Amino acid sequence: MLNISSGKIVRVIFLCREYGPDSTHLTDYISGLNDDEKVNLVALMWIGRESFAAEDLEDAKAFARAEATAPTEQYLSGIDGLAEYLEDGMNALGIDVADAEDHL
Repeated sequence: MLNISSGKIVRVIFLCREYGPDSTHLTDYISGLNDDEKVNLVALMWIGRESFAAEDLEDAKAFARAEATAPTEQYLSGIDGLAEYLEDGMNALGIDVADAEDHL
């Protein structure tokens, strides 16, 4: 189970698409998330880019927590396709992206 709201994930997707993955808008928003939310965001991105399978979410979160060597906002801001990876990760986990977007 993800420990970050779908609304926050969609907000990251929108900021990434609107301003780019290396924008200060995006990095400022991600830096304001708590540590669990950041770990979940990284794990979700990894699932979206197929580094982990959806059923391995807990393993992805544990790996994200253990391997964090740089601030999450710096790590994620360097990833081209971040918005698509997050959206694909949500789809893989069965989270309705359109419904989450409507609530934003």
